[in-house]
Order: sequence, then structure tokens, then C-alpha cells
Amino acid sequence: MSLSLIKGYIRLTRPVNLVIGWLSIFIGGFVTGPMVSILKLLLACLSGMIVMAGANAINDVFDLNIDRINKPGRPLPSGQVSVLSARIFALTLFVIACTIAAFIHLLGFGIAVTASVWLYVYSWRLKRTVLWGNFSVAFITGLAFVYGGLAVGRWKKALVVGIFAFLFHFAREIIKDMEDIEGDKSDGVTTLPIQYGLKKAQILATGLMIVLSGLTILPYVAGIFNTLYLIIVLAGIDTVLFVVIFSMWRDTTPKNLGRLSTLMKADMLVGLVAVYFGS
Repeated sequence: MSLSLIKGYIRLTRPVNLVIGWLSIFIGGFVTGPMVSILKLLLACLSGMIVMAGANAINDVFDLNIDRINKPGRPLPSGQVSVLSARIFALTLFVIACTIAAFIHLLGFGIAVTASVWLYVYSWRLKRTVLWGNFSVAFITGLAFVYGGLAVGRWKKALVVGIFAFLFHFAREIIKDMEDIEGDKSDGVTTLPIQYGLKKAQILATGLMIVLSGLTILPYVAGIFNTLYLIIVLAGIDTVLFVVIFSMWRDTTPKNLGRLSTLMKADMLVGLVAVYFGS
């Protein structure tokens, strides 16, 4: 196997996203209390990260025509990896992830299998429907925190963080749809901005971010997280959300929307830091 092909497989998994996924699951278990089962939590992190890697790879398979326009440098449209190899690679990762999850507990195995199937169907069908694709990505992302909490036998605090992650990713997915209108149209994909117009997509994304901004304060008020959490959230999350809202309404070019999507991806790490130090 050539070095170029290995690099292609690695790029298919989107390593930065995998790090965020690993941290999401770990923090989902960490914030719930003392570490009574670190091994199970690490297994959950590993299996969840591999599920995400498989999902990213299969997503590129089904998005080949879109990426030829929007992202021609990706491994498949550039010819770095073949479509068949990418499909086999993705399915192998799903199997490995579910096998690892079986060593956590039965519920963990069930979640891994459900997430794998859901993410495959997302790339195959749901992504090309109005809002269902956005909902799927946001739901699976939020579920990562709950998955981590379940791995150590606790889930309530993780559920709070999971809800925040769900709203955050729901808004970001809509912004990404706004960015990818041209490519999505060429592949017959029906998204919110294509079906109902850019303005309605802007309104929904704005509403989700405003609701999220308000909800982020509640864990501090309820005594779930400390003052440091509040400081980090106000400075690093809520401020960024309002910057994104303002910029999204001021400039709807794909270039700017792409920058905002990248900014939100980076801001996920700030959210994880807030939860970590706030607990």
C-alpha cells in the first residue's frame, strides 16, 4: 500500500473531527462524576471515534458528485482513493467499532450499532432531505456525550451537554447547507435553503443559536457547573454565536459561510473546555 493511499484513507476519516468526537465522549463520561470505570470510558471513546471515521468515509462515497464541484481536492474526486475501497474501508470501520462497543455493555453495543446504521442511512438518503439530514448529524453528535456518560454508569449531566451539542450542530449544519447550495443543486439534493430559500434557513439557524445561547447559562444557575464554566461560555461560546449570526446575515457568499462553519467547528473545542473546567 502506497504512502499516498494511506494518506487518502486518513483524510477520508477527517482526523480533526475524530479528535472532537473522542473528546466529546470522554467529557460526557468525565463530567458525570468520579472515574469508576476508566477502561469502559476509553473503549466508548475508541468505538465512537471509529464509528465517526466510518461515517466520514461513507459520506464521501455518497457525496462524490457534490465534492467534484465543492471540494475537488478530497480523496475520492481527486482519485487518491477509489470509491470501492472507500466503501469497504467505511463498512470495516463500522464493524470494528461495534465489536469494541460489545466489551462495554449491551446498551453500548446497541448504541454503536444504531449510530452506525443511522449514519450510513444519513449519507445514503437522509442528507438529501429537508432538515432530516441536519437533525441526524446533530442528534448523533449530542448522543456522543450521552454515550460517554452511559459508559461509566451515569448520564444526566452528559445529557445536558448533549442537548447543547445538538442545538450547536443543528445550526452549523444549516449554515453548511447554505454554503453548499450550488453543489447540492447539481446533485439533486433537497435542503432547507434550496427548498424554502436562503432567508428561512438564516432565520432557523439564528433561532437555534439564540436558544442555545440562552440555555448555556442555565447549568450555572442550576449549580451543575461552576463560575469558570460561565466565564468560558460567555466569552468563548455565546460571543462567537452572535458573531456568526451577524456575519451570516451580512455576507451569504459560500466563502464567508465556509469560514463561519470552520469557526464553529473550532468553537466546539471551547465548549468542551468549558465543560471540563466547569465541572
